[in-house]
Amino acid sequence: MNTINTKVAQVLQQADQISARNGLDAQSIKRGFANHLKYDLAEDQYTAGPMDRFLALAWSIRDRLIKGWVDSQQTHHRHRAKRVYYLSLEFLMGRAMINNLINLGVEKQARQAMEELDIDWSELVEQETDAGLGNGGLGRLAACFMDSLATMQIPAFGYGIRYDYGIFRQVIENGYQHEEPDDWLRDGNPWEVPRPDYRIPVHFGGRVERYLENGRPMFRWVETQTVVGTPYDMPIAGYRSGTVNTLRLWGARGTEEFDFEDFNRGDYIGAVEHKVTAENLTKVLYPNDNVYVGKELRLRQQYFFVACSLWDILRRFQRDSESWDELPNKVAIQLNDTHPALAVPELMRLLMDEHKLEWGKAWDLTVRTLAYTNHTLLPEALETWPVSMMERLLPRHLQIIYGINHYFLDDVARLYPDDYDRLRRMSLVDEHGEKRVRMAHLSIVGTHSTNGVAKIHSELLKKRLVPDFAEMYPDRFNSKTNGVTPRRWLRHCNPALAGLITEVIGEDWISDLGQLSRLKEMADDSAFRDRFREVKQHNKRQLAGYFARELGVQIDPNSMFDVQIKRMHEYKRQLLNALHIVMLYNRLLENPDADVVPRTFIFGGKAAPGYIMAKVIIKLINNIAAVVNRDPVSRDKLNVIFVPNYRVSLAERLFPASNLSEQISTAGMEASGTGNMKFMMNGALTIGTLDGANIEMMDEVGPENIFIFGLSADEVATTRETYNPREVYEANDEIRKALDLIFDGHFNKQEKGIFDPIRQLLMSTDYYLHLADLADYAATQQRVSQLYKQTQEWDRKAILNVACSGHFSSDRTIAEYAREIWHAVPVRVRGSLDMSDTIEQARAPRS
Repeated sequence: MNTINTKVAQVLQQADQISARNGLDAQSIKRGFANHLKYDLAEDQYTAGPMDRFLALAWSIRDRLIKGWVDSQQTHHRHRAKRVYYLSLEFLMGRAMINNLINLGVEKQARQAMEELDIDWSELVEQETDAGLGNGGLGRLAACFMDSLATMQIPAFGYGIRYDYGIFRQVIENGYQHEEPDDWLRDGNPWEVPRPDYRIPVHFGGRVERYLENGRPMFRWVETQTVVGTPYDMPIAGYRSGTVNTLRLWGARGTEEFDFEDFNRGDYIGAVEHKVTAENLTKVLYPNDNVYVGKELRLRQQYFFVACSLWDILRRFQRDSESWDELPNKVAIQLNDTHPALAVPELMRLLMDEHKLEWGKAWDLTVRTLAYTNHTLLPEALETWPVSMMERLLPRHLQIIYGINHYFLDDVARLYPDDYDRLRRMSLVDEHGEKRVRMAHLSIVGTHSTNGVAKIHSELLKKRLVPDFAEMYPDRFNSKTNGVTPRRWLRHCNPALAGLITEVIGEDWISDLGQLSRLKEMADDSAFRDRFREVKQHNKRQLAGYFARELGVQIDPNSMFDVQIKRMHEYKRQLLNALHIVMLYNRLLENPDADVVPRTFIFGGKAAPGYIMAKVIIKLINNIAAVVNRDPVSRDKLNVIFVPNYRVSLAERLFPASNLSEQISTAGMEASGTGNMKFMMNGALTIGTLDGANIEMMDEVGPENIFIFGLSADEVATTRETYNPREVYEANDEIRKALDLIFDGHFNKQEKGIFDPIRQLLMSTDYYLHLADLADYAATQQRVSQLYKQTQEWDRKAILNVACSGHFSSDRTIAEYAREIWHAVPVRVRGSLDMSDTIEQARAPRS
């Protein structure tokens, strides 16, 4: 075997030398493209279509990632490096082609290769389907983190699910959202490599059997139903760092293709029943959980990917290490929200039942290895699972959770004697009504670190959401403000602005975003402001052309592009934005000559399939658009567009073209936001509340360069105690007239009563305080309009926003995680730049 390995290694080394000699120039890329077109796709110049050409180029680029991928894994293994494992049920990756080309440093060569073959570059890259394996910010954050981990040379794996169908494709018909399957794998995924040799059995149901081993009580999980997890690996290249990490996504398969006996009896459906049931596990991202079956499927999904991932992590650890004592020193596992919270009892189960460690040792290793990120301040969004469901699906895990809870409540009782209400509040199991396991509590107790994702979010997490835990574990709580990767969200999506920046300060900003601060002095340079404005106008014209081609909608590039793109939710307050549009429309109805700055209001976002109110708000926005865009009084001044099927590749068009960024959530509700950072980075001004990362954005750019309005988080809490939205309605004429226009059917003359739920929402509790903030929002929007007329001053502030966005790089966020939570360090891969000081640089105070 050693002789075989040696000879194989020699051949591989020769292949590497050939690749190094011929790999990254345009001629070599053309040769690789032609080989894949001919030998993998069996196409030639006469039969190849656009998708064939995309796949051939994608495989050619993937070939050039492979060497760095193999070198990275070998280096990490050879150095016995500590690895970071990022567990996330969502990875909203988007398209990979351009990002891989940029990070490899061969975008120019690839373009040249295709041009020399007379292949339309724009048409080719448009063939790629978004990998829509996420619902919103949480999944996109995970994708940014993977990019930064590789760029900073930190050995890392991402773990998630390879959903057959991603987040649904949104279709708007008569103003209503309809969901269609997102068949993102219909043409295959050229970036993935199946790894069937690493298949892992995952068990559900059954019962727990107690037995004695050397006089010690042990437990076996028996009589289970088994599903097989098959990994699919995607290479994640860092920006010119030499490191290529791995995103490993798990697909579910049955233990057998079909039951041969059932098939022979003619029961063709029964023969494949187990296979179909097993594969349903990873069929759809976030099944509708309004029904019990949907809830159960989601719990199965969460355990499935956790079980596969932890088994794989421990397999890799045992290959490199001999003692379990080393586990926290070699493995750092980050739980991205509570979706992977079952990692706590699963790691305990593996250590105790499979590897025979006693409880105390297993618990110590579990807590020191796992860390948890909280992403929500909404109590209803904190996951809980019925004890009855968990007992049926995961009986051993429920047993372990009860054990954890027993020891934990003993500690609480010792620290806070006779405080029985505290015991009830802090218990991992909610005993009120239907017994439920509190996954956030489990995540906090079972990990050594709990972090929020913005300063205000982290404080509210400790003060309001879980104050008892923050008091008991003060050293476990910390803050890590989110960030976004500048490679995708500036260098890739806004090449015109990226080129201007590089011309002025060089290209090092791409991996050190703090260097954008050097643009501050350019804000007062009138010539630079002119060039900056032309870049923005260029991007706006491109977006207008896209809307004309794809949506059949005409928009004025000279109007202000006022953009709100995010998941549809009441707390994000798309409804507040819509109410303001109705107020502006009313002003024009009363006075057609009113001084209204022409605006194009752009909305984009998906409502969860079962979220009825969010769907009604989508319908309202579309109905407002239908009226306002056609009315001769308003159509030259107000244009409203709801862009269907908002996704990463569409976001890449919208951020560069935006003038105004809407970040108007009810204060104290948004954990961080990352869209706000992307807008800022691309030269949009922000109108927003003191919520999430808006506060830190204001600190960076200065309150004079951002439009802040509305109640603070503390004021929201106080206002709710006595708030009566009807009093606002009756006291403010403009608000009352705008609401009456909606309630009287002006926007739904043929569909009586469809907006009654909005009347009920606004005039009863108005929990998210739309009417309480509306007057201040409208007044602040008037200040926005006045500034937009002063083009030089607007551009100066926009440039300052770009210059002050360096803090919001995901590289900075990852450096903080690595230094303060994971204690992971960069590992230089052969032939790459030395990035070992990047973590320490993040420690330096910012000026």
